[in-house]
Amino acid sequence: MKKSLKIIVFVLLLGFVGIQFFPTSQNQSNTIPKTDFILVNDVPKQVERIITTSCYDCHSNNTDYPWYNKVQPVAWFLEDHVTHGKEELNFNEWADYSNRRKNSKLKSIISQIENGEMPLWSYTLIHREAKLLEDERNTVLDWVSKLKDSL
Repeated sequence: MKKSLKIIVFVLLLGFVGIQFFPTSQNQSNTIPKTDFILVNDVPKQVERIITTSCYDCHSNNTDYPWYNKVQPVAWFLEDHVTHGKEELNFNEWADYSNRRKNSKLKSIISQIENGEMPLWSYTLIHREAKLLEDERNTVLDWVSKLKDSL
């Protein structure tokens, strides 16, 4: 029994070490494109701070990665999470969206913030600063609603 357990632990450890050699791609850019949501919409500083803190890691082309992003399988999970987030909404590509798509995305932002779906609880679990306080939620919701009405 002890020998079998040692073999299982050794194989698991070997597997863990082995997967470290399969890196992920990094979602990082040094430039802010002219199509960025904040630039295009002249976002107020308070709203900008809230959105960049709570949304941009998963919904832009520049993720601020934590130290544990170098450890597999966590890096795979983060890469998948960011990829799906950007497929749904990429703030860096905002100006390239049609007005119809912008309107749809703004409705979705409002709905998901109101329902507490965004930012994801799994993200705010580690990134406490990204969790929206009531006044921050209201600030973002009010501004996004006005933006949606102006389209």
